[in-house]
Order: sequence, then C-alpha cells, then structure tokens
Amino acid sequence: MFPFRRGTDRVTPAQALRTTIDGDAVLLDVREQVEWNAGHAPGAVHVPLSRLVTGAALPSVAEGRPLVVICRSGHRSQRATKLLAGRGAEAVDVKGGMNAWAAAGLPVVDERGSSGRIA
Repeated sequence: MFPFRRGTDRVTPAQALRTTIDGDAVLLDVREQVEWNAGHAPGAVHVPLSRLVTGAALPSVAEGRPLVVICRSGHRSQRATKLLAGRGAEAVDVKGGMNAWAAAGLPVVDERGSSGRIA
C-alpha cells in the first residue's frame, strides 16, 4: 500500500527509502545521465525528466507501481511527479532530492556501484 496521495505529497529521504524498501514503490531518478553516473541511490530506476517530457515510457519494472521521484534538489522531481500523475501514475517526490538524501547519510553509488557523489 502506498501511504501518500498521488501527485500532492512530498516525502523525506527516510520516508522514500522506507517506502521503496518495505513497500512496492519504485524510486525513480529523473536527473540527467551525467548526474546519474556520478551518484544515485542504490536500486533506483533512471529516466531523465527530459525524456519523460517527450513522452518516454517508464521502464517495465516501474510500470503500474507507485513511484517515489527524486532529482538533485527537488525541483525537477516535483515537475515529473505532476507529469506522471497526469498520466495516471501514483507518484510523490522527495523533498530536497539527492542533496537531502546524501545529507541524511543514505547510500549513494556511482555507475560502477562504488561510492558516488551528487553532481
């Protein structure tokens, strides 16, 4: 069960982690490829906002599942959440984005699975 209202709620990084680990939600990172390569949350799924805006579909692992959307600071994820909600997806965004995620001490990995950084 997804504990948040579609397209309206913002969640903390800790809530995002809990919802994606303990629930059926998918953490969707909407940053650009270079940002993703430098550092992202382990287990996140990547679809840049620039692709979503042009109508790109979600990866099959995210289809029909609740989405917790994240970017670097929270601005793009809010936009993506509204766009996805308009498509009928159940989606919330992470307040403060990956900056807040890293500041909370949550794991960040690079494209090789090593310790990453937020770019």
